[in-house]
Amino acid sequence: MIWTLGLYFFRRYMMTAVWFLIGVASITYLIDFTETSGRYDSLPGYSVPGVLYLTALRLPLILQQTVPFIGLFVGMATLITLNRKSELVVARAAGISVWQFMAPFIIGASLLGIATTLVINPLAAWGQRQGTEIETQWRETAGRTKPAPIPWLRQSSDGNDVALGARAVLEDGTLLVDAVLLHFDSDGRIILRQDARTAKLKDGYWMLTDVLETRPGEIQTRLAEARVATNLNEEFVQQRLANPESVAFYDLFQKIEVARSFGIAPHALETQLHSLLSLPFLMIAMTLIAATVSLKFSRINQSRTVILGGILSGFVLYVVTVLVRAFGSSGVMPPYVAAWVPVVVAMALGATILLHKEDG
Repeated sequence: MIWTLGLYFFRRYMMTAVWFLIGVASITYLIDFTETSGRYDSLPGYSVPGVLYLTALRLPLILQQTVPFIGLFVGMATLITLNRKSELVVARAAGISVWQFMAPFIIGASLLGIATTLVINPLAAWGQRQGTEIETQWRETAGRTKPAPIPWLRQSSDGNDVALGARAVLEDGTLLVDAVLLHFDSDGRIILRQDARTAKLKDGYWMLTDVLETRPGEIQTRLAEARVATNLNEEFVQQRLANPESVAFYDLFQKIEVARSFGIAPHALETQLHSLLSLPFLMIAMTLIAATVSLKFSRINQSRTVILGGILSGFVLYVVTVLVRAFGSSGVMPPYVAAWVPVVVAMALGATILLHKEDG
């Protein structure tokens, strides 16, 4: 009997989750398409099919960010529906405890979190890279490349000290768009500035195209191409400029090891890894929060105050996880602490409230 009832509850939860995912994806797609169309309609590369494709590329990343809320609302909707049909009352009357009939919901939430980590995240990482390239190409065609908060690189090769920056990064960090190279002498003074349309990392040098060279006290000169020697290799540059959101879950382990081998602090990558690993448990915490506000029997209508409290609790938990994750990415606190502590605390609080309500 328990297995049959558990399977029924699990099926109800998963069907509700599928409909929520379809609804959220559809609404998100329409909103993002409208916003993207308004932002890019003046660019030469704009086209409706292109924007449709760009929006589809960004959809997995948005879904990944909204999955915790989907888990919260799915849990609340399923439990409220079962309550209104008195199915939970029947389950309690049959001697089934809250932990027994909540098990299918917890399993369903865990599977939803695992699917997000293993399936949606790799799609989101790939779509993020492809979408960035398309956006940069469109803006480059219009002569307006959007500034991006990327770190500067510093290299010393053959006695030449050079700082490199760019407005956009493509091809996993090996192609810099609107690149700026500042050359310093031994006293730390700038002796040459090179503004290039692109800087492509080759074997032992940067290949610059459409270069404007500026030297103190001299007339600017323009070159079609120029080479700047470098001792940086492709893997180092990729690690230095890597955006954690553009790295798939399966590649994070290797990226972290490579970053450590180059002496680069992988705080952001480690925080992203632990966040993805803790996502199934975050889904469980959201489900427990949903249970604390949805298990009280009400045939006609649940208390709006209680439901609003559950939504606010889930929102606060999400905000706290994002805020603490930022501390982990910046190195203020260990990444595993930033990713796991809010989730564990939320699970403990949810379980404590259920114990108090159901078991006295």
